[in-house]
Amino acid sequence: MDRLYEWPSVLLTLTAVFWAGNAVASRLAVGHISPFLLVFLRWVLVLAVLWPLYGGQVREHWPEIRPRLVRITLMGIFGFTGFNALFYTAGYYTSAINIGILQGSIPVVVLAGAFVMYGTRATLVQIAGVLITMVGVIVVATQGMPLSILDIGLNRGDVAMLAACVLYAFYTIALRDRPDMPAIAFFTVLALISAITSVPLLVAEAVMYGLAMPTLQGWLVTLFVAIFPSCVAQLFFLRGVDLIGPGRAGVFVNLVPVFAAVLAVTLINEPFAMFHAVALALVIGGIWLAQRAGSK
Repeated sequence: MDRLYEWPSVLLTLTAVFWAGNAVASRLAVGHISPFLLVFLRWVLVLAVLWPLYGGQVREHWPEIRPRLVRITLMGIFGFTGFNALFYTAGYYTSAINIGILQGSIPVVVLAGAFVMYGTRATLVQIAGVLITMVGVIVVATQGMPLSILDIGLNRGDVAMLAACVLYAFYTIALRDRPDMPAIAFFTVLALISAITSVPLLVAEAVMYGLAMPTLQGWLVTLFVAIFPSCVAQLFFLRGVDLIGPGRAGVFVNLVPVFAAVLAVTLINEPFAMFHAVALALVIGGIWLAQRAGSK
């Protein structure tokens, strides 16, 4: 394990694999556990692991946390609770391939949001990358028929996933002003907030639709998303950032749509259409263009 922690490329590639696996998990959860129950159990399990290890650091840094508690709470609601609630809801209506490709739009939404919130100026090349990526998103959301975006009948799962990406982008932008404390301790705070703020969603789901209690497959999905996309991937990503910096580490996130497509086809036999290939190329190409310009 110590040797693995010295290989940033391996750590960050595994991170992308685990995050891509979350898209497949969203589909495997359908009919085996309610989406909001999955969100609640995910963060409760994550918190059960992290708090005994890092709760002391959270208490130690409470003076830095307290003045920004409202902001941090909104970050947890947007980036973790809201994102995952929409993410797992999307799994009921769209494919894991679509979810993975649409998730690839997050970096360009972050770029646009940074300009709106902080005035961070984008170059023409970055703007071109954003536009190319958004064309890819439109292609996948309309199943290869971009003109149908003028109609009302878009897939509600794709719309939910796009909304989730916007929420996560705002969370990512807000990380710029996070408290001066260890990243894993800050993640523990967000896990606590997410576990608490997922309760109202759980209650609403129970009242309005009834809870689908976990089957064996539902529990396996819950354990997977709690262990790998949440804990292990976050730890690997944080270590990768420590080793090679956030800019270079962020490039590996571009692999998520690729791995999501591969896993969806091989594990759950989802069909891979030509429009998926076109959208995948547009999304990855646009992100690469935008990040390449940004790195220069």
